[in-house]
Amino acid sequence: MILFLLLTVPSGAPLRHPTTGVLIGNSPFMNGLIGVIMVLFLATGIAYGIGAKTVNSSTAVIAAMTKAVASLSGTILLFVVISQFVDYFNYSNIPTLMALTMADVLKSANIGTLWLLVGFIIVVMILDFVFTPAIAKWAIFAPVFVPVFVQLNVDPAAVLAAYRVGDSPINAITPLNAYFAMVVGFAQIYDKKAGVGTVVALMLPYTLWMAIIWTVLFVVWYLLGLPWGL
Repeated sequence: MILFLLLTVPSGAPLRHPTTGVLIGNSPFMNGLIGVIMVLFLATGIAYGIGAKTVNSSTAVIAAMTKAVASLSGTILLFVVISQFVDYFNYSNIPTLMALTMADVLKSANIGTLWLLVGFIIVVMILDFVFTPAIAKWAIFAPVFVPVFVQLNVDPAAVLAAYRVGDSPINAITPLNAYFAMVVGFAQIYDKKAGVGTVVALMLPYTLWMAIIWTVLFVVWYLLGLPWGL
């Protein structure tokens, strides 16, 4: 800890940005934060092992690390398969094409403002099954929908709130979520037969109720004219 403090706190420290001198943001410290955390946990784990007399050589440290990684082997393999599929799927530009097509359909629909917002929520939910990155999806939708709703005197913050309502619940049941494989891996610790279907079946009721309740909350909030934020 003292070493990292010396490398970060003083002015002109090596882990600060060489030009601006900032520590938080675009700096060597933030870019290498994973390495910092790894070293701290490794040092703490070795010290604990020595104190508990379960670690008495470098071989014991390597054996403990191997055992930890071995328990995640199935999860790591699942990550490899899913990451390849997601990468090729995004490379095909199918998610972008779907988003723009749905946006055009909803934009041309001749319905009221509230129903248009609800329709926007549903479109985001549908697209979230195949395209999970929240920021990338918003970057596609925002240039289309924000100007449309502004013309209808809808606060852009309300559009963003509707987007978040639609974007959040589906993440728990779509296998294309980057963290879905990790959830399956954790589930297999307690149930060796657990798989993708197990997690989806378990989370489906929560997803449905969250989607319904959050949409109703959004509608009530809109009808009451409550502020969307500053």
